[in-house]
Amino acid sequence: MHKQRMRKIILSTLTASVLTLGGGLAPAQTVGLEDIFKVSAEGNKVAQASQVRIDGISEQTSRLLGDYKKLLKEIEGLRQYNTQLQRQINKQVERMGELRNSIENVTLIERQIMPLMMRMVSALEEFVELDMPFLMEERRDRLAKLNNILDDAEISASEKFRVVFEAYQIESEYGRSIFAYSGMLPINGLEYEGDFLRIGRIGLYFKNGDGSVTAMWNNRDRRWDELDSGYTDAVLQGIQMARSQIQADLVRLPISAPQ
Repeated sequence: MHKQRMRKIILSTLTASVLTLGGGLAPAQTVGLEDIFKVSAEGNKVAQASQVRIDGISEQTSRLLGDYKKLLKEIEGLRQYNTQLQRQINKQVERMGELRNSIENVTLIERQIMPLMMRMVSALEEFVELDMPFLMEERRDRLAKLNNILDDAEISASEKFRVVFEAYQIESEYGRSIFAYSGMLPINGLEYEGDFLRIGRIGLYFKNGDGSVTAMWNNRDRRWDELDSGYTDAVLQGIQMARSQIQADLVRLPISAPQ
């Protein structure tokens, strides 16, 4: 439609020009149809070139408009991303503050917990020495290792506390179990080889290999008292139960009065 309008304008202009020229020229200078068609063709070429430029500008404008809209979407996406990122940064800053406070508290706790652990180990050493004398070498060795760990600057306070707490758990478990082990026992200046029977912390007994010596630990007087031979079988039965050699059953054994 645009092209047809341009053609009409050009033809009208040409027609008016021809008529004007016709009115002002002498009869011998009359314009022919061939000249009119030639001028019309040139006008069409000009119109077509103009249309091509118009179409090019229109396409370029549409492309720029699409790029503009795409850029607006990208800007909006970046704005939302920045908002979300800022929230994350705020959270991290808040968490950093909490961690800083935690570190300060940990430093304070470490200064307080070290003396506590030293007192705990000291109390455990005293308890072991006042307790029934079973597995004394093993228990003293454990306490010596605890003291070495407390003195080691390379070990964290949390690991030190874990080891100390574990030692307390082991000592606590002794009071809830039955255990038998082999060893040497000095009585009246003589050394006897045999088996020990520990029943929780209420009784500690000994029987030598041939059953000629049976004894019970007297924790009140801190000494071993020999038992009547009538308890030898009961001690042997308890040792066998502790080692899961026979089924658990009742045994008659003397015990020290609680203090």
